[in-house]
Amino acid sequence: MSEIQTSDTGGKKKGGHSKQKKISVFVDFTPMVDMNMLLITFFMLCTSLSKPQTMEINMPSNSDKITEQDRDKVKESQAITLVLSGGDSVFYYEGKPKYDDYKSLKLSSYSADGLRAYLLKRNREAVIKINELKEKKAQLKISQKQYNDQASEIKGGKQTPVVIIKAADKATYKNLIDALDEMQICNIGKYVIDKITPGEVFLIKNYQTKGALSVKAAK
Repeated sequence: MSEIQTSDTGGKKKGGHSKQKKISVFVDFTPMVDMNMLLITFFMLCTSLSKPQTMEINMPSNSDKITEQDRDKVKESQAITLVLSGGDSVFYYEGKPKYDDYKSLKLSSYSADGLRAYLLKRNREAVIKINELKEKKAQLKISQKQYNDQASEIKGGKQTPVVIIKAADKATYKNLIDALDEMQICNIGKYVIDKITPGEVFLIKNYQTKGALSVKAAK
């Protein structure tokens, strides 16, 4: 509420005119505080909080009944190993690592024309089928459950690639999240997170050393 207070200084000026009255305005903001509290309470009760989003991650089994040979058994033509090396760099190789050939290790990045382009190419058939399913769902020809079931079956097909994600010492949590995002974008249904091996550490160092020497020799 506001209140107007007037004060008369009294007396008259020369010429017979009285002095002008001074007006002061006092505004009481106490009701505004109550109104703000009511608005905050209203929005807290009526606003739905954002739900946390989860991502399914497949981890290698730790069962003692599974031998090391069975645990690492992946069809060589389907296996793709990603080694997160920190920054925007990611190494990858196909099938089994070739420690005597550093050129079997490929260097890429998390950009759209880097790792994503490679994975989309390797998983091309599944990506096409998933896009067709999305079109059917958009046209209401299939339900969400039918889409989920069929998409899961396509991603887990026998000919789809299996991606093994490993992190080097310089890799960050962001690198792992970026790699997992690429799995979703490229419709990779079979992927696991595993520990980097000493052989892979050696292969990366060999690539960095000999690759740099090759660049200098070319110059």
